[in-house]
Amino acid sequence: MITCPWCGTNYLAFQSNCKNCGGPLPAPRDQAAPFAAGDDRLPDPPPPPRIVADSYAWRLMFTDGWGVAGLVFTLLGSIFTLLGAALTAGIITAIVGLPFLAIGLAFLVVGSRLLSSRYKGAQQTIGVLRFGQAAAGTIAGVEENLNVRVNSRHPWNITYQFRVQGQQYQGRVSTLNPPGPDLQPGRAACVLYLPEAPQHNSLYPHP
Repeated sequence: MITCPWCGTNYLAFQSNCKNCGGPLPAPRDQAAPFAAGDDRLPDPPPPPRIVADSYAWRLMFTDGWGVAGLVFTLLGSIFTLLGAALTAGIITAIVGLPFLAIGLAFLVVGSRLLSSRYKGAQQTIGVLRFGQAAAGTIAGVEENLNVRVNSRHPWNITYQFRVQGQQYQGRVSTLNPPGPDLQPGRAACVLYLPEAPQHNSLYPHP
């Protein structure tokens, strides 16, 4: 039995990607060397390059508060823009339509920029998951973001620290899944990072 570390879906036979969320499945134990930090047993990162579906970027983006905000602004902007354009087309309602149109366009600009920024960040994370090297790290903090709600759930922000060539780095991931006992402050963590740019990193598996 192989369990997807990203969404928990179970499979009887190994495959490169989870059909449910698009995340990469870990290689069977007999094909992957164990990775450990301290006394904690950590997941075995498959050797790079790892197969990660491009669609997984959307799942990452919409577990992030700013990504959700970008989607909301874009939807509101579309509604206000269409309504404003329709009202502006009429001579009598043009005075009312112009403010709606202006507000809608402003929302669209802000929303599209947020979505573009968060999507680029998600693609960056996909690159880390595909080509990143493994390093031992530590969970530094876990915080629930009560200002954002997605599907009746608040996202969690998890910060972590790790060292590469004597220099310490810090990263952060967002998830809608409540952090389990392995993702509590002080616990060991497996971190993937790009050797040429360690500031680009992610937890493995991504929660």
